[in-house]
Amino acid sequence: MSTSLRDPALDAWGGPDHYDRDDPFPLFDRVRTTGPVHQVRLTDGHTAWLVVGHAEARAALGDPRLSKDMHAALARSGEVVAEGLPGPALARHMLAVDPPDHSRLRRMAMPAFSRRRVDRLEERIRRIVDDLLDGLATHSAVDDGPVDLVAGYAFPLPFTVICELLGVPPDDRADLGRWIRTLLAPDQGPEAVAASEAVVGYLTALLELKRAAPGEDLVTDLVVAARDGALTQQEMLSTIFQLIIAGHDTTTSLIGNATVALLRHPEQRDALVADPGLAPRVVEEVMRWDAPVPHSTFRYTTEEVRIGDVVIPAYTQVVVSLAAANRDPARYRDPERFDIHRDDGGHLAFGHGIHHCLGAPLARLEGRIALAALHTRFPRMRLAVEPGELRWGHGDGVVLRGLSELPVAPHP
Repeated sequence: MSTSLRDPALDAWGGPDHYDRDDPFPLFDRVRTTGPVHQVRLTDGHTAWLVVGHAEARAALGDPRLSKDMHAALARSGEVVAEGLPGPALARHMLAVDPPDHSRLRRMAMPAFSRRRVDRLEERIRRIVDDLLDGLATHSAVDDGPVDLVAGYAFPLPFTVICELLGVPPDDRADLGRWIRTLLAPDQGPEAVAASEAVVGYLTALLELKRAAPGEDLVTDLVVAARDGALTQQEMLSTIFQLIIAGHDTTTSLIGNATVALLRHPEQRDALVADPGLAPRVVEEVMRWDAPVPHSTFRYTTEEVRIGDVVIPAYTQVVVSLAAANRDPARYRDPERFDIHRDDGGHLAFGHGIHHCLGAPLARLEGRIALAALHTRFPRMRLAVEPGELRWGHGDGVVLRGLSELPVAPHP
């Protein structure tokens, strides 16, 4: 058992003094070698328990005694967690509640993400991909310079798909995307407050639009459910917001992180170019090696819980480090090596248990189409900056990990 705070790496976990957002993996390895579960101090001063071992992380993610109900935690002790942006109006979604509310909210969204519905999206995703790649080629030919793969490809692909699923009108998407990017920026200043208010106002208006003019989309489905009393206004707003974030942001980071990994391992990029059928393997290995969500979202114990050899007290916050668990040498051979031919897969990047990512089938489909098409269209693509100049500053850098910009030279 390791519960000491003497190691500075465990003091203010996630803080800038000890946590390198651009390369946190040496820290994960250092902490994991001293034990799978540790007591830490978070940057806000609260004490929490950090899980870094694969077996222990899997157990924690599936343990019903680890609650995700942030509001219940706040009701019991205002010091467990603080409210932040985007605020309470958008905070009642399936990632922030326990059963039976979790089951009810998840059930409302499940039909849109069923494998049958997702498979029907493949042709549309391929058309979007082709259009975006044409745009990258045109930009590169006209300017003869680097392009930002995040702005020109990794962001608009999944954002367009999730907006179409939800029924967000095309003319509204640019504003909504700008507000969302502001909310996900690392510096949460006055602009983020204004963006939060704008998102709440827009989603409220979107619900009104779907009440007056229903469509064949998920927001209309939520409106219909609310008529039967199955959802409150806050739950509808929160669910739409959560689906927008989860439906595009992690896939944006998946495409960006995967492209960096492939360009830094050219023999594996060449293997994908020679055989685009390897794209599913690329997606799974990137999710293990450099996942868009390195740490789980909020959890706390509702009673005393043993994880591994450590007994965690009741009413204590627990942070599950998915990124550390996914490089645990007790689970994977040579875990620090990026290997798309790996045969010891099975990662925790999409979570485990009842909170396993609802949109995983869609993320996988978008990822494999996007990566295969991108790298076969531009087989000589390279980074336009040195790897050390890349900054994973997107989001908070702890729960979310992605690139705000990815300059590349396509060289078609």
